Amino acid sequence: MKKINTSKVSGTQELLPEAQAIFNNLKHNISRIYHSHGYHEIETPTIERTEILLAKAGGDTEKQVYKLIKTGDKSIESADQALRFDHTVPLARYIVEHENSLTFPFKVSQLGLNFRGERAQKGRFREFYQLDIDVIGRGELPLAYDADVISTLLAALNSFNLDTLILARINNRKILTGFLNSLDLNDKSSDIMSIIDHAEKVTPEQTKFDFEALGLDKSTVKKLLAFIDLHGPRSEVVATLGNLEITDPLYLEGVTELDQTLYLLESAGLADQISADMKIIRGLDYYTGTVFEFILPEHKNIGSIAGGGRYDNLTKHFSDQPFPGVGGSIGLTRLFFILNEANLLDPITDSLLDYCLIPMSEHEYDESISVADKLRAKGHTVTIIYSGKKLGDRISYAAKVAKNGIVIGESEVTSKTFQAKNFQTGESTVINIDVISNPEDFWAD
Repeated sequence: MKKINTSKVSGTQELLPEAQAIFNNLKHNISRIYHSHGYHEIETPTIERTEILLAKAGGDTEKQVYKLIKTGDKSIESADQALRFDHTVPLARYIVEHENSLTFPFKVSQLGLNFRGERAQKGRFREFYQLDIDVIGRGELPLAYDADVISTLLAALNSFNLDTLILARINNRKILTGFLNSLDLNDKSSDIMSIIDHAEKVTPEQTKFDFEALGLDKSTVKKLLAFIDLHGPRSEVVATLGNLEITDPLYLEGVTELDQTLYLLESAGLADQISADMKIIRGLDYYTGTVFEFILPEHKNIGSIAGGGRYDNLTKHFSDQPFPGVGGSIGLTRLFFILNEANLLDPITDSLLDYCLIPMSEHEYDESISVADKLRAKGHTVTIIYSGKKLGDRISYAAKVAKNGIVIGESEVTSKTFQAKNFQTGESTVINIDVISNPEDFWAD
């Protein structure tokens, strides 16, 4: 009989319990921090109508969407449903569908799996968790929410307790657009932005060559290279941008917005974790204002660990009502992979259960269940080992899964007296099941 291949599908994540505990802890902490900053958690369906998902997309994105087809239906084009590839498009549909029931500005978080049919490679997944936050306004959205999103994401990333700096690199798309307007380069803006977006993945010489390949003169190339190299504290960068004497209205608006966003973050005590940076423009074309990425400066090879930005109208493909927003996302599956590979994540040292109960035979099963229920009612984590193996083997198993073990035999059932063995210290102490109240009150008086 031919055996079925049991290896996981390429581009998916599958962890052993110890690693899964670390992953779950990160996800839990991020969710907790999002909530503590006022973001309401929602879940949109994993399956959406294809026309919804592709309303804002095209090109490579359309090729990466997992479409659903019925068994026996070989026509992919006939599929009208697909798996979501991000949280943004489903959120746009959600806003239009429920706008009369929502309170705006609407602060929302989404934590769930997304799917992209791209080529699987190290650190790139086809099935992955994204943990998003967004603030959506109806008609307008104050600029202060840009800083709110950035500071919330910083708090979430700081909860990882990494022994290294986490830096938010912040820019405003209006600045670059206005700068290109001042150089009369509107017709080449898309190509120039693409070159800038990839500038840190190639050498400075290659970036210079790519600019020149667009037919730009040496003076213009020199200005562009100097511009994108501009980064640092708010006071320095904003002053330099002002000294360029550019009068384009969009440019001036972008500089003002960048200045205000950075000021609010500095006021929140985050000056050491933020930097203005003209290389940050983000590849997605729906960003219209503030854009940001988070990096670990001491581990630049890792690249961006989160990012996002502001968009003028989230729902323009679904409604005439404008819904401006700002949002960011932590790609937890990829982030966990690269941080774990770099040994930057601490193990979960408290993943063991509080108790493992070891009934001597089937006759003690009912008493073991009763004891377990009483311990769980007091806040403990408990498991029971049902096995006919030798007692030593069962105790060995208990020591691998729990901090303490309780053997329950005929005498324990009769006397209602139980001894708990602390596997770390080797001490055995009588406990009173009826008075124990929480894991810290383990030992009886």
